[in-house]
Amino acid sequence: MNSYLKEIADLCGIKKTLTTHVARHTCATVIMLANNVSLENVAKILGHSNTRTTQHYAKVLDRSILRDVRKVEESLSL
Repeated sequence: MNSYLKEIADLCGIKKTLTTHVARHTCATVIMLANNVSLENVAKILGHSNTRTTQHYAKVLDRSILRDVRKVEESLSL
């Protein structure tokens, strides 16, 4: 699988080494968490038995922090 990802990266001009680990990390962080999928659901999708394992893949995104802070501000506004 990783050799196929390397070939795809070469064809697309991607300099980063693509691996299944990178793909899982990207999926968890960029696709799922950035689109409001809960950490618990991401853990289940990735096959993790608890969310502690998922947290290695799931970096908190600045934009998600900003989005959540804005939600709090809106709920506190009268």
